[in-house]
Amino acid sequence: MRHFDLSPLYRSTVGFDRLFSILDQVTSNDSAPSYPPYNIERTAENAYRITIAVAGFGEGDLAIEAKENTLSVKGEKQVAENGDTREVLHQGIAARAFERRFQLADYVQVTGASLQNGLLHIDLVREIPEAKKPRQIPIGGGSAKVLEAKAAA
Repeated sequence: MRHFDLSPLYRSTVGFDRLFSILDQVTSNDSAPSYPPYNIERTAENAYRITIAVAGFGEGDLAIEAKENTLSVKGEKQVAENGDTREVLHQGIAARAFERRFQLADYVQVTGASLQNGLLHIDLVREIPEAKKPRQIPIGGGSAKVLEAKAAA
């Protein structure tokens, strides 16, 4: 895959840094991380749910942080020091540390998270402020205002 250098565009634009960062991520040669697997679903018109498979992790092993337009989920298995000396003959359940980041659209907020049956569910909702919502503008005819002014006089 070809790598495009977007640095000349940084010098001649203002306020598009986030857009160029996203383009850099898309065009980079780095492969996307595949652990842990996840689903993104739409549960309603403005509601979404991210489900991450975190088998073997407990609530104390996971950290969820929402900052600006980025949702970050970190998992790190705590080492139990209870003197148990077990020898693992085969480890098929991955318990390695991970960090998964999601770019959130504008006005998307995290409303809750739950851990059920080894699946971490993160609920999101998009709440557009009233000032940003589209509104209908009534069309007023100039003749109607003239008629109202004559009737008032």
